Amino acid sequence: MFTGIIVEVGKVLAIADHGDARVTIATRRSQCSIAIGASIACSGVCLTVVEKGTGFGGEAGLGWFAVDVSGETIRRTVPAQWHAGAPLNLEPALKVGDELGGHIVTGHVDGIGEVAAITPEGASRRIEFLSPADLAPYIAAKGSITIDGVSLTVNSVADEPDGRARFAVNIIPHTAEVTTLGALKPGSAVNLEIDVLARYLMRMQTAARSA
Repeated sequence: MFTGIIVEVGKVLAIADHGDARVTIATRRSQCSIAIGASIACSGVCLTVVEKGTGFGGEAGLGWFAVDVSGETIRRTVPAQWHAGAPLNLEPALKVGDELGGHIVTGHVDGIGEVAAITPEGASRRIEFLSPADLAPYIAAKGSITIDGVSLTVNSVADEPDGRARFAVNIIPHTAEVTTLGALKPGSAVNLEIDVLARYLMRMQTAARSA
C-alpha cells in the first residue's frame, strides 16, 4: 500500500529484456533504505525491487534499483514511462505507523487518462483530465484520485458525450516542483488509479449485473 505522497523523481537509466522488461531506475535514496523484494510505486505502478546498487554505467556514486515489468503492465500503463530517460514519481511502500498524508493507494493502475487543459489559478494550476469511459462513474467531486502516483482531490467532474469524464484537480507550486506533474502539457497521457472504495464498488456492481 502507498499514500500517493511522492518522495522523489527518479529517472529510467536502462531497459533490458529478461523475459520481462528489466527497468533500472536512478534514485537519490540511500541504498540501505532499499531492500530487495520491497515494493516501490513508479509513477503509480507498484513494482518489486529485484536489484540495487551504485555506480551504474560508470557513474560513480549514482544509486539505482531495478524492477521487472511484465508485458501486461506495460500495455496497461503510459508507454512513454518505459523508455530510457523518462522521469518517474517514486514512493516506497507504506510502513505501519507512517503518516497517511494522502489516501490509500494500491499501485494498481485502472486506466490511462489524458490532459485536456491547463489553466493558471494564482500560483497554482488547474489541470483538467479526460478519463476512460469505464472509469467515469467512479470519479467524484471531492473524492480522491491518483495521477501518475500522486494523491489528488477531484475539484470538479463532468460527463462528456462520448462517456468519458472530464475532471479537474489543483496543482500547487510545491507539487509541480517535486513531481512530474509540473511538466504535463495538453495531450499528455497519465496513469489513473481510482479510489480503493470506488474499486470495490465497481466490482460489486459488475457482479450484480452478471448475477
